[in-house]
Amino acid sequence: MNEITPSEDTLAAADLGSNSFHLIVAGLRQGQLQVLDRLREPVRLAAGLDKNQRLHPEARARALACLERFGQRLRHLPARNVRVVGTNALRQAQGTGSFLRDAEAAIGHPIEIISGVEEARLIYLGVSHSLPDAGGRRLVVDIGGGSTELIIGEDFEALYPESLYMGCVSFSERYFPDGQLGKEGWRGAEIAAGLELRPVQDRFRRLGWESVAGASGTIRAIREVLQTNQWCEQGISRDGLQKLRKTLQQAEHVDALNLPGLAEERKPVLAGGVVILWTLFDTLGIEQLRVSDGALREGLLYDAIGRIQQVDVRERTVNSLMERYHVDTAHAFQVEQTALRLFDQVRKDWKLEDDENPAMLRWAARLHEIGLVIAHSGYQKHGAYLLANSDLPGFSRREQSLLAVLVLGHRRKFPLSGFDSHGKAAQRLCVLLRLSILLHRSRGPEEPPTIALRPNGTNLELVFPEAWLTRLLKITPPVYPAAWPAPSVSSDCWPV
Repeated sequence: MNEITPSEDTLAAADLGSNSFHLIVAGLRQGQLQVLDRLREPVRLAAGLDKNQRLHPEARARALACLERFGQRLRHLPARNVRVVGTNALRQAQGTGSFLRDAEAAIGHPIEIISGVEEARLIYLGVSHSLPDAGGRRLVVDIGGGSTELIIGEDFEALYPESLYMGCVSFSERYFPDGQLGKEGWRGAEIAAGLELRPVQDRFRRLGWESVAGASGTIRAIREVLQTNQWCEQGISRDGLQKLRKTLQQAEHVDALNLPGLAEERKPVLAGGVVILWTLFDTLGIEQLRVSDGALREGLLYDAIGRIQQVDVRERTVNSLMERYHVDTAHAFQVEQTALRLFDQVRKDWKLEDDENPAMLRWAARLHEIGLVIAHSGYQKHGAYLLANSDLPGFSRREQSLLAVLVLGHRRKFPLSGFDSHGKAAQRLCVLLRLSILLHRSRGPEEPPTIALRPNGTNLELVFPEAWLTRLLKITPPVYPAAWPAPSVSSDCWPV
């Protein structure tokens, strides 16, 4: 593992949730995280989406103002030590291109939109590091503003992560509009939560668990109310949750709530969170839930530690895909090594210094033939589809999209439109991948020739050893003009 230098011992993670934005800053001391700072702002992003899933100007302004404040705190941290992720509200939002550009400028770091399953994996990672290991399997529940994550795991490994389309904000707005807590709203919300849970409940029961843990602001808010009102001694119990549920039903409107321990900002979304948690307790037979202070943000920090120390879950994901789709590993690793050698020659000239670039090239080289498991004809398209639409632990949506377009572009037509959201660097990575695959087209065990790459504007000159190319083409050296030091080809057909 690589040593982490003193200048790199501070990590940060920002979670742009559907209800609140959170930032955590921690120091890494002898392999342990020590929290240095926490910031939280109730941005209510999900509530700022209209019926067409477009972001209202007011919500946009709130979000950007919050991110600017986060950016001030992150200004002096190394870029590789900061992770910023968007969850359900940003997954659902439409036409967010300009907002994301402004948001990244405000916080000063890229924003990764992660899938629900990836969010669940990171939540489990944060919870498992925040609670003592009681042994055996653990069920983790996280109720966010727009989604609810359920995970069964063991030790630090999420074995079965699920993300459900129900959250405290979305349910409160849909079934308890304007703060009304009427019987019809409760009935509709509980039926909807039960239907959302139905496709996964049997599998969760079969897998089983020895303990249950909950995370998120909703669950912590419920615990605070239960303990302040002495309805539960520790965590959240079934009896205590039932008392809170009845109290809310009797209130009929959030303005009538007078619950000690309930923060004013939680009132509008409490009912939606209670419905979801009660349905989980009732359907899965939960009697007691322990509350964790760690969740997605802490999971991001521990995931970042792994990446810094070269223990990257994405590496494991790629190797798992190779096994699942029966990739010719010997050929794939040959292509990978040649692609990385070519990359090293042009890294500076092509402005590919970002550490993620060689990683994406390496993984694309390993996976470029996974589409063969479906059909040889157009297998680059099949491979791209698999990568774009699979659950890939560790990868953000943008990273999955980049990996897919690299695989799509490794042969046949160069997919210029596919690179629109990834830029010039991605196109150049694809050129290097194509060259490496061409050099290994014979699929033989022999090493390809040592070639030199000479970037020149939009052209790329390849200089081969003269003896090798002469032997390959079965021609004699006098065929080449005497002024040429070695044969060369230009890749005018590729926009490098």
